Amino acid sequence: MPLKLFDNILKLQGFEINTARKEFDNLVSNGNVGLQNRKESIVKHHLTNNHFYNSLVVNKEVLWKDLPVLSKRNLQQPLHERLSKSYTVKNIFKGKTSGSSGHPFTYGKNKYAHAMTWAAFHHAYEQHGINLNTSLQARFYGIPLSGKGKYLELIKDFVSYRKRFPIFNMNDAVLESFLNKFKKNKFEYLNGYTSSIVLLAKYCEQKNTVLKDICPTLKICIVTSEMLFPDDRLLLEKWLGIPVINEYGASEVGLIAMQNTQGNFEVNQQNLYVEIVDNDNQPVPDGTIGRILVTDLYNLAHPMTRYEIGDLGSLETLENGTRILKDLQGRTSDIAILPSGKVVPGLTFYYVTKTVIKEDIDILEFVVIQKKPDAFEIQYVSKSEINTSVKESIQNAMDEYLEPGLSLKFTRLEVLDRSKRGKLKQFMSEV
Repeated sequence: MPLKLFDNILKLQGFEINTARKEFDNLVSNGNVGLQNRKESIVKHHLTNNHFYNSLVVNKEVLWKDLPVLSKRNLQQPLHERLSKSYTVKNIFKGKTSGSSGHPFTYGKNKYAHAMTWAAFHHAYEQHGINLNTSLQARFYGIPLSGKGKYLELIKDFVSYRKRFPIFNMNDAVLESFLNKFKKNKFEYLNGYTSSIVLLAKYCEQKNTVLKDICPTLKICIVTSEMLFPDDRLLLEKWLGIPVINEYGASEVGLIAMQNTQGNFEVNQQNLYVEIVDNDNQPVPDGTIGRILVTDLYNLAHPMTRYEIGDLGSLETLENGTRILKDLQGRTSDIAILPSGKVVPGLTFYYVTKTVIKEDIDILEFVVIQKKPDAFEIQYVSKSEINTSVKESIQNAMDEYLEPGLSLKFTRLEVLDRSKRGKLKQFMSEV
């Protein structure tokens, strides 16, 4: 039986994880009781103790819906200038966002808020039979190739009882070595970037091997950070041989939502408050797609109040009060403005293209880049060039579903450009 290093290390660092887990479980049992008080309390705290936040709120008696929305750009200033009274960079948890949105920044949390963040993960994972202390994780993430950062990540892997599968190079030889690791280790779950685990599943398909057959201890696969498309889910479930669970979160606020055992994207409404707003920052009714705002109800050190995460989605409230995240559409910044003036989510191009080439198993992965309003490049990885008929089919689909006259360029690459952390952006606009 592995040591419960994860929780024990948190406790040694001053994070009251046992207390946080008890409080989180009580909040789950009590539903939304006290939510309004927690919202009012966190705002009052920052108005009283945080100069940075106080300066943003002109009317101190303002209603919740009229409080300022914090953007990533707001937070791109020295961390010490954003901390509340009695908190310094030495007595908090510090972290950095990945910068995938184009606006990286450093954030801080008081230690109990960080403990509550991990309590949320504990609770969500336990619903799927996973124990963060004792369940061995196959982790598909990037890692620094050298220096202090590399060894820090390896230490985290040891403490968190996980083995890392580096994803910057996933050729056949590397993927074969991955399968050998699964044969030799009793992994209980996979966790990582969607696109990388999809590549593993495609290799399993190529080898006609179901992953669970060579690693019977596997229970689930948790994908995060990138969009999970319906056909990719089917591929994963078939060739991994286990259920696929979608996770949605951000380093600065933690777990926002995770699919529950019923398959619903259940919102974490214990230590976070999630809302959907329109372009005027006003709340919209359930079922209406808008911008996602997140409030950390426990972060006393640093305001994360009505913080714009950068994504679009909608909410549904069930009879028992559970809130479900729906229509998650990816980054608000990932939009394409076409020559006609039509504005479409960038992932529309990805969906259209994917419906055409999904039958071509030679295409391992691809991205769509808008070069000009009417010009797009599709970069892809495959063992051979896309044939003319497939290119024509994609062009016809673009004409039909988007608008006529859009030009396409196809570029075959050995590997696609990922961020430093290994994320793959399916759509990018350079316009």
